[in-house]
Amino acid sequence: MSGPVRTEPLHGETPLLATSDSYSVLVLQRGYAEPQGTGNAVRADGTVTLVLPRAWASGSSRPMAPSVDGGTKTALEEAVRGPILVDTGGPWAREALLEALGRQGVAPGDVTLVVGTHGHSDHIGNLGLFLQAALLVSHDFCLPGGLYLPHGLCETQPLLLGSGLQVWATPGHGGQRDVSVVVEGTSLGTVVVAGDVFERLGDEDSWQALSEDPVAQQRSRERILGVADVVVPGHGAPFRVVREAVKRTEDLVCEDKEAT
Repeated sequence: MSGPVRTEPLHGETPLLATSDSYSVLVLQRGYAEPQGTGNAVRADGTVTLVLPRAWASGSSRPMAPSVDGGTKTALEEAVRGPILVDTGGPWAREALLEALGRQGVAPGDVTLVVGTHGHSDHIGNLGLFLQAALLVSHDFCLPGGLYLPHGLCETQPLLLGSGLQVWATPGHGGQRDVSVVVEGTSLGTVVVAGDVFERLGDEDSWQALSEDPVAQQRSRERILGVADVVVPGHGAPFRVVREAVKRTEDLVCEDKEAT
């Protein structure tokens, strides 16, 4: 049975790399938020994460742009055949992003889908680099050229992109339209790229001050902690979620009998 949940630093490979039979998850740039001066100024940039289909190989021909012919479901399926970027960081980090992609053998034109977890400039400031990609920014899904398609994303209905790959509606930080990307079955378990639903490990006393809807965000945080083994937050290092086991009453009775 599941019991209390705690979070702890994720030790091991840096940057985060989680692999599965379907997708690999790689944190390209770790976000940060650092107070500046004596006022309330903060220097910040958002985490950028790359989700790579295992079937995609660097140097292969670029996948065709998603087509509207088969409707939204088909367009989404086509959009995840190539590299997927979750958030892009701020425009001040443009060159660093290009270099990080290049180290993975990915050019901007290779990217077939960019997911923007929410509309803040430190998370979607480089969308202009990916003119050939489909965009899912908050709840807006559009194909290259600005063709917007309807979908049913809501808190009770995720978008299913592929085997073990979903987009969840996780409102709160930026209002009602924030999203998170869920990658199941990786070498680290279920990885949730959460945008600013989680700022960083240990943000329990600070996230509310930055939230447009703390009630909704608390709900989103609890949903994520209920399934994630690893969380990629918006402004810090990935961290592990640990669930404490709760023993059933009959197990406790058996232990008492054995003790006596």
